[in-house]
Amino acid sequence: MGRVKIFVALLITIALSFFQQTTYADGSKIGFVSTDRVFKESAPAVRAQQKLQKEFALREKEIKTTSESARGIQEKIAKEELTMNARDKQAAELELSRLTRDLQRMQREFREELNLRKNEEMKIVIEIANKAIIEIASRENFDLILQEAVYRSPRLDITDKVIEALADK
Repeated sequence: MGRVKIFVALLITIALSFFQQTTYADGSKIGFVSTDRVFKESAPAVRAQQKLQKEFALREKEIKTTSESARGIQEKIAKEELTMNARDKQAAELELSRLTRDLQRMQREFREELNLRKNEEMKIVIEIANKAIIEIASRENFDLILQEAVYRSPRLDITDKVIEALADK
């Protein structure tokens, strides 16, 4: 079984090297762009991330405050459980229950809205990046530029050029 795998791997390697040679022999030019790096390192992506952080900072702070309030009540109940009268204990437990529900709702809404906004901002980044990629492809006579690949040679990677082109956009 091991020999079969080695043989198949060898055949695939030979076929790929033949394809690579014929691709380059006919004058085709292929490039690769790491979308992950573009989303992390390009100026539009960094600005979008900063915009989202600023936009959601107040709500994040509100969630943190509510969480701290719930934790404080929980600690108070645990600490004073034996000395608290039944009415105060019940009121504290009801308040804790209300805060917990509010916190869960706030966190769920926060995640949903943040994901929506992230998708909106990333769509804009994708449009800007695709325009830059098309400009580079046209200017440098690329026949094909891939954005996803299982394997690519570092010499095909034009991600740095794309990130550089996006620096002023």
